[in-house]
Amino acid sequence: MWALRRASLPSLRKRGFNLRVSCVNLTPTTCVENGAGISDSPKKINGYGGFSSLNRCYHSGNGSLKFTIGRRELSSEAGAKDEDDDDLEEGFSELETPAGEESEKLLGSDTELSEESDESDIEEPHDELELPLSHDGDVISTEKKLSRRKAESELFKAIMEAPGLTIHKALEKWVEDGKEMSREEISLAMVNLRKRKMFGRALQLSEWVESKKHLEFVEKDYASQLDLIAKLHGLYKAEVYIQSIPESFRGEIIYRTLLANCVIQNNLKKGEEIFNKMKDLEFPLTAFACNQLLILYKRNDRKKIADVLLLMEHENVKPSPLTFKILIDAKGQSNDIAGMEQIADKMKAEGIELDIQTNAILVGHYITAGLVDKAKTILKEMEGENLKENRWVCRILLTLYANLGMADDVERVWKVCETHPWIEECLSVIEAWGKLKKIDEAEAVFETMSKRWKLSSKNCSVLLKVYANHNMLVKGKDLVKRMADNGCRIGPLTWDALVKLYVQAGEVEKADSILQKAVQQSQMKPLFSSFIVILEQYAKRGDIHNSEKIFYRMKQAGYASRIRQYQVLIEAYINAKVPAYGIRDRLKADNIYPNRTLAHMLTQVDGFRKSPVSDLLD
Repeated sequence: MWALRRASLPSLRKRGFNLRVSCVNLTPTTCVENGAGISDSPKKINGYGGFSSLNRCYHSGNGSLKFTIGRRELSSEAGAKDEDDDDLEEGFSELETPAGEESEKLLGSDTELSEESDESDIEEPHDELELPLSHDGDVISTEKKLSRRKAESELFKAIMEAPGLTIHKALEKWVEDGKEMSREEISLAMVNLRKRKMFGRALQLSEWVESKKHLEFVEKDYASQLDLIAKLHGLYKAEVYIQSIPESFRGEIIYRTLLANCVIQNNLKKGEEIFNKMKDLEFPLTAFACNQLLILYKRNDRKKIADVLLLMEHENVKPSPLTFKILIDAKGQSNDIAGMEQIADKMKAEGIELDIQTNAILVGHYITAGLVDKAKTILKEMEGENLKENRWVCRILLTLYANLGMADDVERVWKVCETHPWIEECLSVIEAWGKLKKIDEAEAVFETMSKRWKLSSKNCSVLLKVYANHNMLVKGKDLVKRMADNGCRIGPLTWDALVKLYVQAGEVEKADSILQKAVQQSQMKPLFSSFIVILEQYAKRGDIHNSEKIFYRMKQAGYASRIRQYQVLIEAYINAKVPAYGIRDRLKADNIYPNRTLAHMLTQVDGFRKSPVSDLLD
């Protein structure tokens, strides 16, 4: 069936893996994920032979993974990773690398938070399960999505007008006035709150509806509330909440919601734990669950990807289009362009279309690898014969042409949009002109956009990033003042741009102060990049005290410790020329096993390391 079987089994047996086949009667997955979500009708992907070559890159090393096929169990707790693969810098995930950042956005990562948007500025949200969900969890059809995009929720308006942080009085008044509290009205209000990432108010609405028994909760309602708790209060609180859910409603959707949030928060250890919990509860193994692990391993330990593929083969789980996309991106991040192309070719051979997302991922990695001609070839294919008919591709083309430094093509594509631009195209071209150092053009588009749409934090943050990247502190400050004058809500995107503005200007302490005050004044979570850019600057100075402070604050904010954070932290100790006592114990406590780069850094800060000179003196 899959040629991966023949390639993988001998090497796994040598590493002592227990290949006991499960006797559990597994139900094949009945849905296939695609770029827009999950389709109800499965598309079979037979013959996975093209992936046999992946095992050479993705094998697990020497027993680094406790793996029992019969129990569908995955764990990171045994053995250190093989340190011979320099090209697999696990810690430098897509959150820190430009090419990876673009590809992760295309794969639906929740790496950025929108703060405030005009009604016309909002795309239909997809939850972390890759399903466009209503409050009751039903999949919304394309037609229904379009109608809901235009629909107005009176309940949502009442919630938005509620003063202060609580919405309970507004909800009680709604009922007292005799207004309808139907599932449809609640669902529409919840959709609008989630669109704006207003998870705090969404959770209040869900909890109030449950406590007042305005709806009889079903499993998908509990899953929706679980998702909001995980976003706002973390995975621990979410697990505690599960225990309060009636046992009859603790089904697969509950645990896959939690698993998806493990991926969002990049918590590999907890993700594996939840995956194994789903196995213990005898839920059918699905492509969705396996894809979540693949994303985690792509970010943290690519050598374990082969084990997930082998598990899928033995449990007869068909790879979905998303599976292919993840593997393409993983190969690209490992600088294995030939392997990336092989997966793309296999995808085509299986009759799966390389959609805009997949092509954009390929282009991003070709650009990083310096293969400009190959990138241009795909870009022309993406454009098609008539760009006006393929208008929806423009915003992605603007970004990719800018990454190639092709200003003429950015201008050519923008002319297609310029007469009647969509807001996402405006934001893309502002970013593109910024990359090309054409600040005047970026500002001109911003002013045009501001006249057509309400000034919002999301829109301003794009131009703020342009100013930050070009060390234009004065212009950045002026824009922030303009935002305040226009009543824009200042949130994570704005904080991130301000932090980078001050860091680029050499005012690291000011950037640190801004971020700390922002966190104290708001319940919103800063972006990962806001912390890491400050941490890097303190580390360069050898400022251990402030580096440790930022490292701790990242944990407080809910960002699981990763190799990348430890590398930057240890750099502070190296530059300060002092040992980092207990650092190995800290790594072990966070379930992090050093790659080759980190292992070398650890030897430099080992306080008990002996040199030839110290041996002589002893």
